[in-house]
Amino acid sequence: MLPLRQRIQFIISKSFCKSSHLQLPKFIHSTRKPKSNSLVTAICDCFRRGWNWDTLSKQFNSIRLNDSLVENVLLELKEPVDAKRALGFFHWSAHHKSYQHNLCSYSVTIHILVRARLLVDARALIESVLEKHIGDDSRFSVVDSLLDTYNVADSIPLVFDLLVQTYSKMRLFEVAFDVCCYLEQRGFSLSLISFNTLIHVVTKSDRNDLVWRIYQHMLENIRYPNEATIRTLISALCKGGQLQTYVDMLDRIHGKRCSPMVIVNTSLILRIIQEERIEEGMVLLKRMLRKNMIHDTIAYSLIVYAKVKMGNLESALVVYEEMLKRGFSANSFVYTTFIGAFCEYGKIEEANCLMQEMENAGLKPYDETFNLLIEGCAKAKRIEESLSYCEQMMSRKLLPGCSAFNEMIRRLCECGNAKQANGMLTLALDKGFSPNEITYSHLIGGYAKEGEIQEVLKLYYEMEYKSISPTLPAYTSLIRSLCQCGKLEEADKYFKIMKSHSLVPGVDIYESLVGIHIEKGNKAKALHLCEEMVSEGLKPSTSYLCSASTCRG
Repeated sequence: MLPLRQRIQFIISKSFCKSSHLQLPKFIHSTRKPKSNSLVTAICDCFRRGWNWDTLSKQFNSIRLNDSLVENVLLELKEPVDAKRALGFFHWSAHHKSYQHNLCSYSVTIHILVRARLLVDARALIESVLEKHIGDDSRFSVVDSLLDTYNVADSIPLVFDLLVQTYSKMRLFEVAFDVCCYLEQRGFSLSLISFNTLIHVVTKSDRNDLVWRIYQHMLENIRYPNEATIRTLISALCKGGQLQTYVDMLDRIHGKRCSPMVIVNTSLILRIIQEERIEEGMVLLKRMLRKNMIHDTIAYSLIVYAKVKMGNLESALVVYEEMLKRGFSANSFVYTTFIGAFCEYGKIEEANCLMQEMENAGLKPYDETFNLLIEGCAKAKRIEESLSYCEQMMSRKLLPGCSAFNEMIRRLCECGNAKQANGMLTLALDKGFSPNEITYSHLIGGYAKEGEIQEVLKLYYEMEYKSISPTLPAYTSLIRSLCQCGKLEEADKYFKIMKSHSLVPGVDIYESLVGIHIEKGNKAKALHLCEEMVSEGLKPSTSYLCSASTCRG
């Protein structure tokens, strides 16, 4: 029997006599065991005997490694007992033979390490291969390679958990979630640990929407949360400033404090309904009910809300009646949902009746209830009722929302009641209300319509003091008012300020300025403004075209 060293030299010389390039069969994309050959066996034997890298390099100095040879050696060492030798061969071939590992050899090695539970080494290789292929056209190139080599390496599903966890660690959470979905489509379900890791990482970013998409995906694929999941999702609600809103809402529906799991699940269903994915939300809600992840009374209330969102008021009322028949009490959330629907349809009398019925039942209206009534009444031009609800709201130490308050102010100003509107703003400011640029735009427009230029300027200065940037409508009202009062210098001043704020003047502003310049005898300036207006793509009225012609004449 020849010594091992002599046998290896004989094999090498024999193989190179036949060909200058080793042509070994490639079985990477097959489930069959690769055919063994003497060179593969010889290399594996040397690693099993514990030869050091220098000795291995001298012994196989004349060997030129190719993809097929590397992959077959790795597969020969795929059993857990040989896993460290496979890793040794992987690194030796790269460092001492300058072999450039491809996706396939990385994948086989990763599978071998995971199966042998050498998880630290597996994670390091996964991170390395992801860094190498981060710019690939397909974000699925690495997972595809792992899937292709899964069977031939006799791998285990844990490999995909480690892949997603590594993506999460590298903050590639969009790709991580896409890979999760991709694997689910191919029959591989990730562990709860992987989902928790991904949600935890995403919560620390500004992608709050993705947190809830991942949680929805978990539930749809029957991966139910544990305490760690719920704790992370509660943190996400805190970070988004939404936790107290949901807690208060559930207190109104259920009558007492709900568990963190119920808070999280309710917030998910509401989010889905508000995004008008009603069917998805209802399917998920039924699953939650079967698993006791949400209370019946909350489920009924959410179904009513969903029906109203769909515009199906009759169906919502049927669900509400069923809810009462089954012994569940009415709640302020459901009442407010119906009040909002009636306001939207302009049925103010019905909304008022529901408000009265709600209070008679001992249920407290809350900020959303009042906001809906303030805005609904204002849109229906029932200004006195809108004002009354606003005053009631503030007397209960609740502040109106900007949208509802602005609609009330707009209607008052349209009716020539700018002073009353301004008085309501003063009252609201004293209570802690924060107006926005639209609030001031309506008031400036209202006073401008009444020719109260001093009040217009006061409001403009108030906006500046509060660091609220005036809108185009506010500047339009201001400049037109100044022009109507013959205050040319002030009008030109605010025109320049407006343009410096990158606001594009409209036809109304240009025509007001052109008119006053013509009136003051500044024909050249009027002509310049006409030409500027046309260059901006604005179409002046016929009368101003005539004025421009006069200026040219």
